[in-house]
Amino acid sequence: MAKLQGHARNDGTVTEPSPSDGAGTRERILDISLELFTTQGYEKTSLREIAEQLGFSKAAIYYHFESKEAILMALHLRLHALGLDALRNIDRETMTLEVWSTLLDHLIDQMLSHRALFILHERNRTAFEALHHDERHESEHDDIESLFRAALANENLPLKDRVRVACAFGSVIVGLVMTGDAFADVPDMELGEMLRGTVRDILIPARSE
Repeated sequence: MAKLQGHARNDGTVTEPSPSDGAGTRERILDISLELFTTQGYEKTSLREIAEQLGFSKAAIYYHFESKEAILMALHLRLHALGLDALRNIDRETMTLEVWSTLLDHLIDQMLSHRALFILHERNRTAFEALHHDERHESEHDDIESLFRAALANENLPLKDRVRVACAFGSVIVGLVMTGDAFADVPDMELGEMLRGTVRDILIPARSE
């Protein structure tokens, strides 16, 4: 595993990241935490280990995250951001099965590029379940559910088409989120094509009726 370093001086010592590093340092903390939480488990990973992999002190971690749980929450919200991005692109007035198909293709691409997050979730279920009581998690979760329900309530699409859309959306979520390690060895391109085929199998019959 590659070690992410801080800023090296000429004498070989490592300085702390400066506040101007901002979002870049925060993302590096999240990336190395994702790797450590996945490979050795959330409970068995300490903030000191994360800091050491970055070449920083624990104090530098605390500058960006108040606790290890806050890091896990930030990783979890990366998943929420995927769903929100897709659902916010829905235009009730122009939504058709073809548009839904395109949206789901885009969602599959996004989710496949973040497969490590789903494996992290599967391997650390107990830790993630504890986040469900967090107010920020509940707010994000409610946003996703309300957007999806609003999309399915759009009467511009016949009811039978909306049911198929719900099933197609569910096939993508289950195929990537709830399977965890089950398909971990399947290459992204291969899994993506199978997911798109499943979506087409669900949506295409509705187009031909």
